[in-house]
Amino acid sequence: GAKEKVWHMMNILIWPTQVVTILSKSHADRNVYPSAGVLFVHVLEREYFKGEFPPYPKAGDSSNDPITFNTNLKGYPDRPGWLRYIQRTPHSDGVLYGSPASEHMGKPTIIEITAYNKRTFETARHNLVINIMSIEGENMSCLSCFLAEFPLPYQAEFFIKNMNVEEMLASEVLGDFLGAVKNVWQPERLNAINITSALDRGGRVPLPINDLKEGVYVMVGADVQFSSCLREVETPQNQLRCSQEMEPVISCDKKFRAQFHIDWCKISLVDITKVVPVHSNRPDAGTGVLPDIGEYNPPSESLKNRDYFADFLITLAVPSAVAMVLFIILAYSMCCRREGVQKRNMQTPDIQLVHHSSIQKSTKELRSMSKNREISWPLSTLPVFHPVSGEVVPPIHPDNYETTSMPLMQTQTNLQNQIQIPQQQSSGK
Repeated sequence: GAKEKVWHMMNILIWPTQVVTILSKSHADRNVYPSAGVLFVHVLEREYFKGEFPPYPKAGDSSNDPITFNTNLKGYPDRPGWLRYIQRTPHSDGVLYGSPASEHMGKPTIIEITAYNKRTFETARHNLVINIMSIEGENMSCLSCFLAEFPLPYQAEFFIKNMNVEEMLASEVLGDFLGAVKNVWQPERLNAINITSALDRGGRVPLPINDLKEGVYVMVGADVQFSSCLREVETPQNQLRCSQEMEPVISCDKKFRAQFHIDWCKISLVDITKVVPVHSNRPDAGTGVLPDIGEYNPPSESLKNRDYFADFLITLAVPSAVAMVLFIILAYSMCCRREGVQKRNMQTPDIQLVHHSSIQKSTKELRSMSKNREISWPLSTLPVFHPVSGEVVPPIHPDNYETTSMPLMQTQTNLQNQIQIPQQQSSGK
C-alpha cells in the first residue's frame, strides 16, 4: 500500500561495472530479512510517522513537528547488542544499523519502535521483526543469497575522519566509498560488514568549529588478498611516520582524497583464515531471565524473642568502661601528681630563690615609684611676674592638670590680665 514504506535492509555488492544497492522501506509491523555478517540499515522516517499523529491546530506547523524515537527489544529495556540507533536532532530521521552475527540466526528479533511527538505529546508504536538469515535460507531470493554470501575471508577496516556515522550510512555515500575501495583492491565480491562511530571506540566529541566530524570506522570484506597499496602502510617507513604522528605516504590515497579523508595509520587488515580461534571455558550467558522458582514466601509474622543484653554490653557498657578508665588516669595525672610550691622551693637552690625574690622586689618597687612620680614643671608653665607691678600671674594650668600630656612651651595669648610690656625707644626717635 501507499503506507508500506520500508527501509529495512541495505546489502551492497560491487559488480564489475557498478554498485548495486538493495533498499526496502518499512514502518509498520513488517518482517525484514537481513543477512548475517552484512550491514543492516533501517531508516525511521519522520514523514511517515507524522500521519500517525492528529493534525496540529496551527496551519504550517505540522510539517515541523519534533519527533524522537525510542527503540528496544520487545520485553526488554534496550536493543540487542549488535543493533545500534542514532538520531542527531528531533527534526532528522532516526537510523537503526548494525551487523548481525551467525549466532543470532534462527529466532526472530522483535524491535518495538515508539515515536514521540514533542509538540502534541502523542505517541505511535510499531514493531519491526528482524529475521536474520544465512545463505542457505530457503525464503531468500537468489539475488539476496548472492549478495549475502559470507564470510569473506579478507577484511579491512578504514577510519574516515571527515564523516559522521549517519552521513556514512547513506546509500549514495557508502556506495561511493565501496567503489573507491574496489578500484584499489580489485575484488570479485565486496560487502560492507560494519560501521561504527568513533565515539563508540572511545573517541572524543569534536569541537563545534571548522565543521569537524566525529569520524567513523567502516569495515569491508572481500574474497581476494589485500592489494599492494593497502599493504603500503605496513612498510617500516610508514610505520615510523605513524609513530611520529605524521601522515604515511600511500600511493592510492588520491583515489579517496576527493571525498574521504582516511587515517591510514588506523587501518586494520585482518585475514580471518589465519586467525587462531580462542576457546573460552566461560559458561553460556543464557537468556538473561531468572528461572521460575515458585512464589515468594515471606517470613512468618511471629518473630522469636531475642536477648539484647549482649548487644548492650558491646555497644554501651564496654565503651563507657574504657572511657571511665581513661578519665580516672587523666584526673590522677593532673590532680594527684602536682608538686606544689613548697616542694618546688625545697628542690630549688637558695641562691636561685634569693635572685628570684630580689627581682620580684625590684619590680614591685619600680611599679610603685612609677605611680607616684613627680615631674618638674617646664619653665613656660611657671608663674609669670608682672614687670611693673611685680604681681604673680597664675600659670595657665591648674595644679591637678595631667603633666604627661602638656607641651613644653605654652603660648600666653590667652592669659588673663595680660599686659603688654612697653618697649624702649631709641634715642634718635
